[in-house]
Amino acid sequence: MPAADLSSRTVLVTGATSGIGHETARQLAERGATVLVHGRTAVEAQAAVGRLIATGRIDATRLRAFAADFTRLDEVERMAHEVVGEHPCLDVLVNNAGIAAPERHTVTADGNEVAFQVNFLAHYLLTSLLEPALTSDPGGRVVNVSSSLHRTASIQWSDPNRTRRYSRLAAYAQSQLALTVFASDPRVTAVSVHPGVCDTALLPLYAHQGTSPAEGAAHVVRLCDPATEIVNGAYYDRDERLAPAAAATEVRTVQRLNKLAALLVGHAA
Repeated sequence: MPAADLSSRTVLVTGATSGIGHETARQLAERGATVLVHGRTAVEAQAAVGRLIATGRIDATRLRAFAADFTRLDEVERMAHEVVGEHPCLDVLVNNAGIAAPERHTVTADGNEVAFQVNFLAHYLLTSLLEPALTSDPGGRVVNVSSSLHRTASIQWSDPNRTRRYSRLAAYAQSQLALTVFASDPRVTAVSVHPGVCDTALLPLYAHQGTSPAEGAAHVVRLCDPATEIVNGAYYDRDERLAPAAAATEVRTVQRLNKLAALLVGHAA
């Protein structure tokens, strides 16, 4: 069965310069979607667009580069305003950008533990600011690229930056749990997906070998397709819907996380 045409869809993919994000952007663009390609810097985002065009199967007019360093929340805010200004109707936001937590405890200029900010808080802020564009169309949805490691995590409510006790794996897992919990936010229709263990920069957190980023991206792209019916807050392990960690569906946890995130990014929930 041929893949559905997505030429009526506009999708923003964060972290689209490498790995699963780049492959997600490629597969969406090959199916005709207008893809907003996010990179850490304008140079990196434009280079990613160039690589996509070079594949020869993509209409260059359907690609647009956007830049924001997620370790700086002011850059996230600036990019969100640029996106809304150019694309007042956004069908899908793929919150994919992610980093492994560093060996040593690291805090951003905004005062947050770096993995918690890049993997979750920046996406929380971006989603909140894009909400008017996303909810203006009934097909609008958010796809959070999460991880099965969210099941091993707990959110340290009194010390989310883990200043008292830091472990890089625990910090990374906490950011993934937060992203998974955030999919249950009632403001926008959202799901989270573990795309499998893929051969990307994050592979060492999981295993020595992984599948190709293209295989992982296919699971993300499936959830971007309006033909795929989704339920708000659903969690997928590749293409199978599973129950996430219990915390991810607790109303109190969702509300508590919203309150914490709003406080840390300096925006009202």
